Amino acid sequence: MNNQDDRQQVQQNPLPPPYPYYAPTQEDEINLFELWKILVAHKKIIFTITTISTLLAIVYAVLATPVYRAETLLAPVTQESGGRFSALTSQFGGLASLAGINFGGKSGSSQEAIATLRSREFTAKFITQENLMPVLFESAWDSENNKWLDDHNPRTLWDAYELFSNVRSISVNKETGFVVLAIEWKDPYLAKTWANKLIVSLNNELRREAIIHADKSIQYLKNELEKTSVVEIKKSLYSLIESETKSKMLANTKEEFAFRFIDKAVVPEDRIRPKRKKIVILGFILGLSFGVFIVFIRYILRGR
Repeated sequence: MNNQDDRQQVQQNPLPPPYPYYAPTQEDEINLFELWKILVAHKKIIFTITTISTLLAIVYAVLATPVYRAETLLAPVTQESGGRFSALTSQFGGLASLAGINFGGKSGSSQEAIATLRSREFTAKFITQENLMPVLFESAWDSENNKWLDDHNPRTLWDAYELFSNVRSISVNKETGFVVLAIEWKDPYLAKTWANKLIVSLNNELRREAIIHADKSIQYLKNELEKTSVVEIKKSLYSLIESETKSKMLANTKEEFAFRFIDKAVVPEDRIRPKRKKIVILGFILGLSFGVFIVFIRYILRGR
């Protein structure tokens, strides 16, 4: 019987009763007013904390080392493909591959150049050539005695590479293919100089490697030429040698081998950081928030 009564009661009242509505009372308003009174009563604490935080932010903003950003805009240099020599690929593809000849052009030359620019080997070579170790680690270098201040913990090229990787940034516009190389450093003149010299060094390095590569290919093809007496093969080998000789000539005459300057880096006039106004405003907001937080915590602990 009880189960039947419960079922009938559920069918008669299928929905639960609505939650009661509590209108804001005068007590709630008094509580908000009391909170305001607490803040006013402890305004000295809030003012002191806010002032200290703002002053610390001002000191940091003034004493922080300014950093400048120098940028150079670059365009990848289009490399010529094999042209009429690409027809030889099907017949002498294996021989050309052994000689290191690429008939398909250099579609990935831009990516290869960027990878070289980021590489540890090239960066370490640039740091050594420009003697940047004392500049990058100025605080650890004894300029008078020309040695590290701590002989037991000298800086290494690996340390310099990691630091320089944070100083240097490279971005590529996927739509245009343009490359932006940026250097961020405390000395604006050095930032400009490094940005431009990096590209000059990269072009020289890749051009030197291309010439060495062409010389090896030509020598290999000449050796193969002496081994054969078939006229058609000789003609093909002469064509391959001509192609590599042309590549070598172009490499010798191209100063901007991998990248061409669209806009060289100039000495930046404005620093990129620290943003002094933002630092001061942030210091004020943090100090004010912390001061209010401290006041409420003290009030809660005293109430308990």
